[in-house]
Amino acid sequence: MTTQPGAKTVNVTHITGVHRIVNRELVPFSRQLAAMMRAGMSIVVSLTTVEEQIAMPSFRFVVNSIKNAVESGGAFSDGLARFPQIFDDLYVNIVRAGERSGQFSEAMRRLSMLLEANARLRRKVKSAMAYPVVVLCLSIGIAIAMVTFVVPVFASMYKDFDAQLPGPTRILLAASDFMKRFWWLLALVATALVMLFRFWKRTPAGALAFDRLKLRVPVFGQLVQKVAVARFARVFSQMVHSGVPFLDGLKIVAKACGNLVIGASLLEARRYVERGESLHSGLEGKEGIPLLVTRMVAAGERSGKLDEMLDNIADTYEDEVETTLSALTSLIEPMLMVFLGVLIGSIVIAMFLPIFKMSTILKI
Repeated sequence: MTTQPGAKTVNVTHITGVHRIVNRELVPFSRQLAAMMRAGMSIVVSLTTVEEQIAMPSFRFVVNSIKNAVESGGAFSDGLARFPQIFDDLYVNIVRAGERSGQFSEAMRRLSMLLEANARLRRKVKSAMAYPVVVLCLSIGIAIAMVTFVVPVFASMYKDFDAQLPGPTRILLAASDFMKRFWWLLALVATALVMLFRFWKRTPAGALAFDRLKLRVPVFGQLVQKVAVARFARVFSQMVHSGVPFLDGLKIVAKACGNLVIGASLLEARRYVERGESLHSGLEGKEGIPLLVTRMVAAGERSGKLDEMLDNIADTYEDEVETTLSALTSLIEPMLMVFLGVLIGSIVIAMFLPIFKMSTILKI
């Protein structure tokens, strides 16, 4: 990130609740600041007013630090750049472009709209995925509880049978006994696998491979791609609107799209633009970039209205995300019910199978 001389970066590890600030406080902060700036209030008065309304102490400290930097003669964007984990390259560069073009209030308005659109899209995806995740976790939890606590009751009852139990019952009893005796080993292995996965995902190669895998997962891969494309188009459109340099905008949006594979394709397209070629030729055939996006970008470049075409792309793919989420929800609910029924039903049948075959087991 580029900062102006004299702008210091604050160590935000000492600022608590950075994640909450980014996800909950940043949108209302930007919206309120934009509204007051459009009403003609000065940046210092606007920041003071917003600061008084903030309930979170750590974010109030951040806003106060930015206000003090502005009062000392610094640019607002430089004050933001001192907190890079809260105000990322996208935020700072849109503000800086607005300052340089003399359209600061308009830049803040567009920025607040962008943040709200991204937050709205994120909420839709999370709310649609919440139900399946909860049901799946409950199903697994119920199955583990039955195998751990209920099956041993039946095991003590069947141990006096002087006959061989059915195969499914023997497997279930063995699994229950193993879980009771070696639960600590299972917990240790599960924890180790999670930690190894998280470590692998933090490596550049692992993060890229995981994002590529997400794009290739049946059904869900299309959703991931559409969300990333919609975010790319919406963010890049606002950067073009705000006057951020084209190449800088592509570099920033490659990080902000939410998928490293698509981000790498955008960086490759940026190299085409650096050589004097068009953006759509750089996007042509790149991994994760749909053909429709390439054609619409080409039309926008030919008409000289690339920013409007990017808005259309964002609208199109956000609508497709909603449609896909609705279809997935309708599809996942019965699948989860079937999965729950098969899982719990198999355990119950395996437990009661010896009772159903009592005459055979007891050789009556």
